[in-house]
Amino acid sequence: MGAELTSGGLECVFTGSVWAEGPLWVPSSQTVRWSDIPNNRILEFNPATGKTREYGLGVEFTNGRTLDADGTVVQCSHGRRRVERDRGGAVSGLVDSFQGRRLNSPNDVVIARDSSIWFTDPPYGILPGTKEGHEGAQEYGGCYVFRFEPASGTLNAVITDLVYPNGLAFSPDESVLYVTDTAGPAHGVPLRIVAYDVLGGICHRNGTLLELEEGYAADGLRVDAQGRIWTSAGPTVQTYSPSFDLLGAIPVPEKVSNVCFGGPDGQDLYITATTSLYRVRTTTRDAAARIVEPVDVESRG
Repeated sequence: MGAELTSGGLECVFTGSVWAEGPLWVPSSQTVRWSDIPNNRILEFNPATGKTREYGLGVEFTNGRTLDADGTVVQCSHGRRRVERDRGGAVSGLVDSFQGRRLNSPNDVVIARDSSIWFTDPPYGILPGTKEGHEGAQEYGGCYVFRFEPASGTLNAVITDLVYPNGLAFSPDESVLYVTDTAGPAHGVPLRIVAYDVLGGICHRNGTLLELEEGYAADGLRVDAQGRIWTSAGPTVQTYSPSFDLLGAIPVPEKVSNVCFGGPDGQDLYITATTSLYRVRTTTRDAAARIVEPVDVESRG
């Protein structure tokens, strides 16, 4: 990775998960929160103390999460098959069905500046033999990307042409939505990131996509303030330009699931990778970074 993107070595700050996923920097507690999905728990790392605590147990297999404009956390629950809000440990549901049928197992989520909630809904939490949820049926017959309007309760399927949509992130101006598809060759498609133009809450595939080699699934991803894409890719984090030119890669000792920017200035990249949480210093920050006045100040524990 070029010096213009990172300015430090990779550091393991926690190990002991089974499958670490869904990292998020939480400003109100100055911690990184993530899921250990098979162990059905949420963990938090406090960089000020160097310690990690169990934020929640028996959490119904949460996965991806994001920060709302008021500083609260919106997260995906495989077990409850819904998108939900966490206000300092008080969890309430936001959306769990589409056209009268249960969602599959919401996986990752982002919130646009208009307060709409966008999320992916692959079946990983309901597949036979799953350790990331509860076995169940795909009730609406697909795996879509959805846009939910909390004020009206309206839920629309905005992307229906991917097999297993997984991670997602907006470009800095929210004119493009990048979505990963982790179904892979077993389902007749390449591991890929697909770009969609967004206008008026509607998505149109713009013809730009990145195909990754087998075993290098792009799972979770983030976009930085300069519009560059930081994505998991097997045992690496890879960085691409908006047109998918490879800019560099960070080798990681384990298979990477997801990333997030955080730290007091937002320039630390936190990486969830199989059993561990890693950190590397960068020279950028998340395109969606917000300065918020949280309504509930959470205990740092």
